[in-house]
Amino acid sequence: MIDVYSAATPNGHKVHIMLEECGLPYRIHHINIGAGDQFKPEFLAISPNNKIPAIVDPQGPDGKPMSLFESGAILVYLASKTGKFLGRTDRERFTTLQWVMFQMGGVGPMLGQAHHFRVYAPEKIEYAVNRYTNETHRLYGVIDTQLSKNAYLAGDEYTIADIATFPWLRSWKNQGVDWSDFPHAKRWFDEISERSAVKRGVEVLANSSKPFDDKAKEILFGRTQYEKH
Repeated sequence: MIDVYSAATPNGHKVHIMLEECGLPYRIHHINIGAGDQFKPEFLAISPNNKIPAIVDPQGPDGKPMSLFESGAILVYLASKTGKFLGRTDRERFTTLQWVMFQMGGVGPMLGQAHHFRVYAPEKIEYAVNRYTNETHRLYGVIDTQLSKNAYLAGDEYTIADIATFPWLRSWKNQGVDWSDFPHAKRWFDEISERSAVKRGVEVLANSSKPFDDKAKEILFGRTQYEKH
């Protein structure tokens, strides 16, 4: 039974979906990031960057418990553990990994900033809104072009690249995106949305998700985030 320390965020849902797709048994531990659970010593022991998700697998590669943080690393780990969704050849695996890195280095950070400055920032800074909204559109365009030539991001088969990217595009409206501009990405998004494991994965901890009040925003975006813990 894999212990999963998570919340209902795009990065959390990546791992929830992957576990559902692989059929691995897991136990969820809700980390209330709006209340500061991510700064508790017991969580920092497995996720030193104070970010969700993190997992503890009692049956690691050497038969001993192993903890992991960083959602992309967790996806690669689970794919390696189960032999699913990473590719069968070196070419397929490296192709998949490049699109996972694209999500981790571009899609997540840039779409997250667009969401922040469009929705959560206490003041609307036009430069920041335009900067990150434009970059979001550019990244959607990269995805759309890739999907105009392939069924999935890494080629003809569904992989962890799709699992990593899909949850971030669920907030397309808050990111200032019009799906009509990206028809191939929309086709892909709708198809993945209908997968049974994906439907189950995005429901994990969904009932625990609440709008951030001022205290939660201070914990997430203010002084508390930058204090030494």
